[in-house]
Amino acid sequence: MTDKARSPITSAAAAKHLKRRRAADGRFRYYGLTAILTALGALAVLAVSIGSQALSAATYNVVRYDITLDPAVVAPEGKSRPADISRNVEGFYSLIRDNLLDTFPEAQEDRVLRRELSDFVTRLAVLPTARLVAKNPELIGSQITVTAPLNDDLDLYLKGGGVRERKIRTGLIASVQAGAEGTYALQGAGAFDKLIAGLTVAGEGRATDAVQMDVLLTSGASTGRLTSITPGAATMELLTGKAEDFTNDRPTARIILSPESERTISDRQIAWTLALKDMGRIKREPRWTLLTNSDSTYPELAGGLSAIVGSLLTMLVTALVAMPIGVLAAVYLEEFAPRNRVTEFIEVNINNLAAVPSIVFGLLGAALYINFLGMPRSAPLVGGLVLALMTFPVVIIASRAALKAVPPSVRSGALAVGASQMQTVFHHVVPLAAPGILTGAILGMARALGETAPLLLIGMVAFVGDVPKSPMDESTVMPVLIFSWSNNAERSWEPLTAAMIVILLAFLLLMNGLVVFLRRKYERRW
Repeated sequence: MTDKARSPITSAAAAKHLKRRRAADGRFRYYGLTAILTALGALAVLAVSIGSQALSAATYNVVRYDITLDPAVVAPEGKSRPADISRNVEGFYSLIRDNLLDTFPEAQEDRVLRRELSDFVTRLAVLPTARLVAKNPELIGSQITVTAPLNDDLDLYLKGGGVRERKIRTGLIASVQAGAEGTYALQGAGAFDKLIAGLTVAGEGRATDAVQMDVLLTSGASTGRLTSITPGAATMELLTGKAEDFTNDRPTARIILSPESERTISDRQIAWTLALKDMGRIKREPRWTLLTNSDSTYPELAGGLSAIVGSLLTMLVTALVAMPIGVLAAVYLEEFAPRNRVTEFIEVNINNLAAVPSIVFGLLGAALYINFLGMPRSAPLVGGLVLALMTFPVVIIASRAALKAVPPSVRSGALAVGASQMQTVFHHVVPLAAPGILTGAILGMARALGETAPLLLIGMVAFVGDVPKSPMDESTVMPVLIFSWSNNAERSWEPLTAAMIVILLAFLLLMNGLVVFLRRKYERRW
């Protein structure tokens, strides 16, 4: 060993082996760092994808209506009781529709235009106003201001979705002259050069005198649709407002990249929406209704309150069943049960149950609680019992691990001073293991909160419009509501689904944060 030239540490073979080992260590660090960065990247993509859509659902556009509460409409003879007024949705809706017709008189004589204008607000959107007047009947006969959510497709359009369009600022329009059949001729030297160039790009070089796609020209509250265009002149069909508004103005041209037949909103509805926005009657507000409203078939009225309350009631039932039984089972198996084949068989099956797919527990719950015991479907009581079955193994395993972590010296010391085994366990061991037990129980509850499959099998996918008041009422939960909204065809449900996912993740983060707090506050190092 004193001869360095002959030492096995400095031999060529040892140096080569050491070099390979260090290279392997370097590759392992590289693989680990790559795995961490890949996971963080995937998490960032998921967060950005969900967050960007949820941000759109955080606000929505509402329309202001100044209406007079006509007693003959709001509280007709024989229906003037508060209960009748609160149910008179059609009467309040007719007042809002008349306000829109007064604002846009061009729709009064055309049946199709009246129907398109009526789509601006959903009938059920006036229900809060009806309830307000029912509680305050002295308002009848006076003028009030009502705000109602804008139609979901128009709301999505104002947020930049639903309709693909390009905006181009035109040149100065010098004159506007009335033409045949309600058209107007717009004149201006070089006023439409930029627009023609934009149409050429959008139409892949096919722009001609006749406009090949819908082009809306907007000046203030007035909007027209171009039917033909040249560099210095254009022909326009007025959709709403006054043609004089375009004189001596540089209006904004909107090139609609999809034909009207392929859109859920018409050119007229776009024109009316832009007019209301210019009048200051459309305002974007925070969407608190997402937390205060129940589910609805209309995206602009839908909320997750019933699902949030249903989730809380379901978790309450799960906690009251799974935690006491699971903890007591863990205490018995760890502290009192004899070590024999029976207890070994039970322990193996508990570990196996933790790996059983959640849908199997749903099948078991449907067969046991609904078919055999006759419990009500879609009730938080049944949902909580099903999730309790799924949570039992997690609680038992975590509680046993926490009990094992308590040093044997605690048990020996308690028994040495005369305590019984029962006193030793419940006066000394369980209190010291409580932080670990609570941690495991809360993590099991967090897993149950995000489950969907077992609850679908017991009918909690049903549409629920009312907030449940007890565990026996019909209800749904947040994961099932997310599943239901994601299957709807309208694009307006996409941001609502993302927003509900964010709310569910907030509940999960809150529960995980509670776990970290309990562990750090009460954990003891032995």
